Amino acid sequence: MPSPIPVTRLLPRDIYPCPDTGTCSSPLAQLAHGSTLQVPAQRLHGRVASRLWSSVIHWKQLRAVEPVGSGGFGSVYKAEYFGETVALKKVKKCTKNRLASRQSFWAELNAAHLRHKNIVRVIAATTCVPADCEDEGSIGTILMEFVGSRNLQQVVYGSPEALEEDRALSFSVDVACGLRYLHSHRVLHLDIKPANVLVSSQDVCKIADFGCSLKLDQDCETSAISPHLSHVCGTYTHRAPELLKGEGVSPKADIFSFGITLWQLLTREPPYTGDRQHVLYAVVAHNLRPSLREHAVFRTERGARCADLLSRCWSAEVGSRPGAPEVLQQLEMLRARA
Repeated sequence: MPSPIPVTRLLPRDIYPCPDTGTCSSPLAQLAHGSTLQVPAQRLHGRVASRLWSSVIHWKQLRAVEPVGSGGFGSVYKAEYFGETVALKKVKKCTKNRLASRQSFWAELNAAHLRHKNIVRVIAATTCVPADCEDEGSIGTILMEFVGSRNLQQVVYGSPEALEEDRALSFSVDVACGLRYLHSHRVLHLDIKPANVLVSSQDVCKIADFGCSLKLDQDCETSAISPHLSHVCGTYTHRAPELLKGEGVSPKADIFSFGITLWQLLTREPPYTGDRQHVLYAVVAHNLRPSLREHAVFRTERGARCADLLSRCWSAEVGSRPGAPEVLQQLEMLRARA
């Protein structure tokens, strides 16, 4: 999805390096005065310091690329890098809006420097490839840890496996924990939904797909979204009303999206039905939200507390929504009441 990063934060095209060797630095490796940031190639799982992502991809170490999935953002592949399994993401070049494509790629790297158990780790990224690997339809390549082939969307809607309340709350704790960490580093995801949360074989959730993300400036609690991108970033069913109205964006926008996602985990139903434009209008003008009355899960004592938390998370008043630390605390208390 296109990113709300201001155009002024994109790097000029003339600093893009030319891919004429086996390794290639990304534009992010170019510093303001033309010097190059040297980041050593990283082995996975801590065999070489993994605190920072690499601006270099060693293409000759990439093996056994096979498709995993694709969408509007581009395509994801399962591959081997230095003999270990990774995910390779090619960000699609949109012919109708090339600026949005470039912004989406840079947004994907807003959390690349962060390391947390509930956030998909970026290993390396580049905008250029050797001549024998060129892809006309791709604007950039990102190597990430391979979490698995499942996401929460598939667990909620596409799987016959049970999704008990305790397991749903455990998933939600993982997502809230990831959001708390992102927000503490001033990174907003802006597209939290089940499809953007990967689930490992150990049932650990990791937030992925940062193509809509935004990095807040220091000492800034909110940020404006570029007007020509305000209508396309994020998923309309999970988008906070202030964003639908083109107003400032804050961490509370992620909390709204999280509330919709938690409701889906607890009910295994889509949040809204009907025409997209009707939903957009009703969310803003009539405070439309998923139903808390029609589901038995909200009729128990713990369910009533979940409903109260949801109502606060998706409040139309930004200031009435809890922050990620409070959400996490409330979820931990709910899980302990089993």
